[in-house]
Amino acid sequence: MEFSNRLQQLPPQFFSKLAAKTSDALAEGRDIINLGQGNPDQPTPLHIIKAMQEAVADPKNHKYSPFRGISEMRQAAAEFYKREYDVDIDPNTEVAVLAGTKIGLVELPLAFLNPGDLMLLPDPGYPDYLSGAPLAEAQFETFPLKAENGFLPDFAEMPESAKEQAKLIYLNYPNNPTGAVANPSFFDDTVAFAKENNIAVIHDFAYGAVGFDGIKPPSFLQSEGAKEVGVEMYTLSKTYNMAGWRIGFAVGNPKIIEALNLIQDHLFAGLSPALQLAAAEALTGDQQCVTSLVDTYEKRRTVLKRECERIGWKIDAPKGSFFAWLPVPKGFTSIEFADYLLEHANISTAAGSGFGESGEGYIRVGLLVDEARIAEAIARIEKLNLF
Repeated sequence: MEFSNRLQQLPPQFFSKLAAKTSDALAEGRDIINLGQGNPDQPTPLHIIKAMQEAVADPKNHKYSPFRGISEMRQAAAEFYKREYDVDIDPNTEVAVLAGTKIGLVELPLAFLNPGDLMLLPDPGYPDYLSGAPLAEAQFETFPLKAENGFLPDFAEMPESAKEQAKLIYLNYPNNPTGAVANPSFFDDTVAFAKENNIAVIHDFAYGAVGFDGIKPPSFLQSEGAKEVGVEMYTLSKTYNMAGWRIGFAVGNPKIIEALNLIQDHLFAGLSPALQLAAAEALTGDQQCVTSLVDTYEKRRTVLKRECERIGWKIDAPKGSFFAWLPVPKGFTSIEFADYLLEHANISTAAGSGFGESGEGYIRVGLLVDEARIAEAIARIEKLNLF
């Protein structure tokens, strides 16, 4: 039996290779400081766990869930967007419940693109964005995110042929891997770009809660007309430390939401009602846990910036997300530097080129170990005499 052409055309799974390298080093008994992961290190808040325990104990939650999610979950998503962003969401027509937003990001090309159709993807960008195109037998082109433009795309620089042919564009702010944050005027421009070129916008808002220096990252849906052209994906993984729970949602344009729901009607049979009730508690309950989490990441960012500056490593501190995008010293490619740090300093990082050609010259590090370990990592790098 041979794999289908679709499977054979899938890109290599960047994160599985990265995890394997780190696991091999740990198996050798080495003290690895893992800055390459994107897995939140803090536990899920107790009030969410309690809600899950109570829901699991209730026999009515042992049955199949409605295919399109329970009303409590959809209503919670709508209440969350009204409270946090003053955006009105219809829980019946503008919410799609997802078993993690990665599923929705990969499903959308299947739902909207025919073989040969074009989608536009950021470079650097989350590697799994690439997976949807071959599964849909679609094409993709990338657009560069440049430091001089704050890692925002320049729509005017996009080739006319791409703008004419593309049906979907993916954006992600706060950004993985660069830590950049968009402003409302950029999203206003995005809506205008989408309308002018008849392109649907998919905004991956995975790190929406994590902004620094008192800045609250804006939602794409806050821009006038945004729901006419796109949707926003929101995961509970980062905001509430629920990465292993696998739940998120999409909100926005009713036609795109219906497409997501329709394809999921055929691929899945609904998430556990207990899981959805716990997620609803996360979205509508006490939000002090989110404030505390962002404060934790900001303190770690402060240590990283201070220690890098101390050893002469000039970096730009991230404005959001829990990642930092650090320039590679002269004489190394991204992969060479990441491998060098793993071999000579027992530090795992993610090579920037794994996020696209424009990621060359950088490594991504996560603020997902405590402040002492971040300081220790930079002290180890200092001993390599690279700066």
